[in-house]
Amino acid sequence: MTQAPAVPKTARRKHDREIIALAVPAFGALVAEPLFVLADSAIVGHLGTAQLAGLGVASALLTTAVSIFVFLAYATTAAVARRVGAGDLQAAIRQGMDGIWLALILGAAVIAVVLPTAPALVDLFGASDTAAPYAVTYLRISSLGIPAMLVVLAATGVLRGLQDTRTPLYVAIGGFVANGVLNVGLVYGADLGIAGSAWGTVIAQFGMAAVYLFVVVRGAKRHGASLRPDVAGIRACAQAGAPLLVRTLSLRAILMIATAVAARLGDSDVAAHQIVLSLWSLLAFALDAIAIAGQAIIGRYLGAGDPDGARAVCRRMVQWGIASGVVLGLLVVLARPVFIPLFTSDGSVQDAALPALVVIALAQPICGIVFVLDGVLMGAGDGPYLAWAMIVTLAAFTPVALLVPTFGGGLTALWGAMTLMMAVRMLTLWLRSRSGRWIVTGATR
Repeated sequence: MTQAPAVPKTARRKHDREIIALAVPAFGALVAEPLFVLADSAIVGHLGTAQLAGLGVASALLTTAVSIFVFLAYATTAAVARRVGAGDLQAAIRQGMDGIWLALILGAAVIAVVLPTAPALVDLFGASDTAAPYAVTYLRISSLGIPAMLVVLAATGVLRGLQDTRTPLYVAIGGFVANGVLNVGLVYGADLGIAGSAWGTVIAQFGMAAVYLFVVVRGAKRHGASLRPDVAGIRACAQAGAPLLVRTLSLRAILMIATAVAARLGDSDVAAHQIVLSLWSLLAFALDAIAIAGQAIIGRYLGAGDPDGARAVCRRMVQWGIASGVVLGLLVVLARPVFIPLFTSDGSVQDAALPALVVIALAQPICGIVFVLDGVLMGAGDGPYLAWAMIVTLAAFTPVALLVPTFGGGLTALWGAMTLMMAVRMLTLWLRSRSGRWIVTGATR
């Protein structure tokens, strides 16, 4: 990172308080999100294997569709935070409303694509003949909730930009509880089967979106911000999000390549890969919470025209990222004998997973730096660089991963390639942070 003056202890404590206040609730909200799928799986699983398999395929498709548009949260957080830092709350909320309108437009477009193509999409994912009808049913009904899911993403970005991560936590918890109650009632009480699970999720998602809209609209009225769609503003949101979309697609491609390579290694390795990947994803939630705090805080400092403050808090968050990575890595090493048996009793799967877990444990400090700097650059609105850096990372990872089956090493070698991928990301992000080119002050970048 570019050099900054020595930070007094009082300032470091202030940064720590800001980071904790934003990161802890953000972590809770992040963890609550995948619990939706877990709850659905637990409820639908008692209907039968075919229903559970259908849910698995449909959920994978829905998760992919929604995760592609995660830029609605990231880009909105950065843009709103800048305007908060500049002291213009009216413009901040107006910017957030443009993001919400964009979410509604994209959600409608996704429904228009998914409804008629649901059978083909399910077939593409290789669903069996018995599971396919259930997958199509769940996918078609659940797709009706995609506009609400995308509004939740955009509105979450608005509140994060306003330095509020507590409200998203409360909404996520409320949505999870409502989803569970609705699923049980509709699946078993109303005897709707897997369709009941889908409708329960849709209703819960729209309920969450309604709460978010209430909060944002109330803020808009308080500060005199217009609620009407603004074509220029919506277009600007889409342009700001496009590079982050490229970044997300590149990252998804990396994960898909890793899974495809694991599948070529054999059944035991691909099963172990899913266990390791699930833990890696859980660890990512903890580190991503710090990144979310970074997005909000960095955007606010830059919007306030305080580059030295932005540099100082960036350095402090990197220290947090490293420390968190070390702690998480140690926890993985200590917990791995207990963690793996929770998923499988197959000795060959356990043997494949154990050394791979050591690799991801050693990689956690690198991951900590990557997540923090990723959040810093997002908060700075440096999307084009993030897109380019992820394309470079994808280009470096792909040949190494594809050579794993040829040169051997099994799953451990594959996760070594994943660690190399994170190291490349760290290098590209560190070089950018050192250059200082991400530091652009003002209400807009």
